[in-house]
Amino acid sequence: MILVKNKLERGRFLRFMTVGLIGAVVDFGVMNFLSHSLRMSLVVAGSISFVCAIISNFIWNRYWTYPDSRSRPIRNQLVMFFLVNLAGATIRLPILYFFEPKVFTILINTPFELPFSTEILAKNGTLALAVTIVLLWNFFVNRYWTYNDVTS
Repeated sequence: MILVKNKLERGRFLRFMTVGLIGAVVDFGVMNFLSHSLRMSLVVAGSISFVCAIISNFIWNRYWTYPDSRSRPIRNQLVMFFLVNLAGATIRLPILYFFEPKVFTILINTPFELPFSTEILAKNGTLALAVTIVLLWNFFVNRYWTYNDVTS
């Protein structure tokens, strides 16, 4: 696998993951604010937070992870990045919709004292699952399509 053998690609993957972590903070922060302060459903709040994270991640990836990938106009690259992440949303949204009630049920039936409310833990746990699953999709498709103008 190219990622394992190539030091440059490993560095890019680590930067991509760091950017993803920043995006996750944006994602979780916006989702929690919207769903708990404004009482939006997880799907609506998670969709809005997803777009906020995409914008953050695009800026960080363009200027830090792939600074040598500027042969395309920023608008074209943003559209490509957004499309890859939109495809990732087709994975993410069903996870948010279908798994949150299951996670909530598991947590409500746990015999342990939980540090936060079951609702908060279920929403955040479900979002963490979705973010983790979509991470690899986003990295590889963005690397080999959106940022294919950089050398390995």
